[in-house]
Amino acid sequence: MTSPRPAHGYHQRIVDEELDELMASLAAIALEGAKGVGKTATAGRRARTIRSFDEPTQLTLAGADARRALDGEPPVLLDEWQRLPEIWDRVRRAVDDGAPGGSFLLTGSAVPTDLPVHSGAGRITTVRMRPMTLVERGDGTATVSIRRLLKGDRPPLTGSSSMDLEGYVSAIVGSGFPGFSQLTGRALRTQLDGYIGRVTERDFAEMGHRVRSPQMLRRWMTAYAAATATCASFETIRDAATSDLGEKPARTTTQPYRDVLERLYLLDPVPAWLPTRNRIARLALPPKHHLADPALAATLLGVDAAALLYGTSIDIVPRDGPLLGGLFESLVTLCVRVYAQAAEARVAHMRTKAGEREIDLIVERGDGRVLAIESKLGGNVTDGDVRHLRWLAGQIGPDLLDAIVVTTGPDVYRRPDGIGVVPAASLGP
Repeated sequence: MTSPRPAHGYHQRIVDEELDELMASLAAIALEGAKGVGKTATAGRRARTIRSFDEPTQLTLAGADARRALDGEPPVLLDEWQRLPEIWDRVRRAVDDGAPGGSFLLTGSAVPTDLPVHSGAGRITTVRMRPMTLVERGDGTATVSIRRLLKGDRPPLTGSSSMDLEGYVSAIVGSGFPGFSQLTGRALRTQLDGYIGRVTERDFAEMGHRVRSPQMLRRWMTAYAAATATCASFETIRDAATSDLGEKPARTTTQPYRDVLERLYLLDPVPAWLPTRNRIARLALPPKHHLADPALAATLLGVDAAALLYGTSIDIVPRDGPLLGGLFESLVTLCVRVYAQAAEARVAHMRTKAGEREIDLIVERGDGRVLAIESKLGGNVTDGDVRHLRWLAGQIGPDLLDAIVVTTGPDVYRRPDGIGVVPAASLGP
């Protein structure tokens, strides 16, 4: 047994409250997310016994006798459990045998190649953890709550934010990974580039997939980054990654890139919205592309804060509007997904097949009623910026609980048509 890691320097996370609530009743919880999002630190604050399977000695001992890995004073944290997949079934059996609430925490930064025999449904509850939001980083003061907006009573919106466009750009390139929070400049860029390098050179191999050309994998990831906040097809992304090659790689070569990156939680696409309460004709089904952290996209594309502020164009994958707009939408999406999870709501995007109607984010309550969200660079929200939100209101009526535009501007308010305008730094759980 190792001692619980100290909480010194811990960033308070929104998922903390969710974990504490669930641990009171549930015997086993799996906290999952990309490497570096803070899973071990968050789970370790609650554990009395820690088994770290990324440490060779502990992995060897657990491999020799997996039953002993579950021994110890609960909660028992099984860190990087995917390195010993049989642990999953051991925990499931312990739950079946009557383990009390708060017995086990499992953290994983990948879905193992050899999946456990049993999914764990009904025994092990999965909780997603993402990089830090603006509020968690201390970059914002939440005065507008996603949970409150989902009540549907359209509360008054007032106030302001001091964060300007340069601040949002710094947040985009600065990353939501807790371990990078104190880094700036070259040190930050080096760490982010090293993170991507480890993915291409080591993590794929650990997932059982040999990459013949790490350079080609990185090119594919760069093309995916260029497609941030778009619904570009994977054929378009593949072609963009190989535009200067005479012979395109086969789909069987590039498909594993997508599969493994999703299992590493580095791709975090937003699914298309499929309404259950209303029929809206001709909705498109492709997901909208996002990496786990917009800083990874900026790093892959080689753009820093100055390049984004001066309107650097990346033409690898076609998009409407500047790259900065897509990366800002990705930052807003990251924040909204964390806030919506705290409110037990799902997040999707809406796009009609011809692309004439599009809404960045649809936050859906358990009863199918929704909050619609658009993102926009700047603070001046015009009638043109809200035309799709107003169209949706006409389509689904009272099932639209509220609608807001999330901006880089300073002011929180409601327009005369009732649509809210909220700076990203003022939005919270």
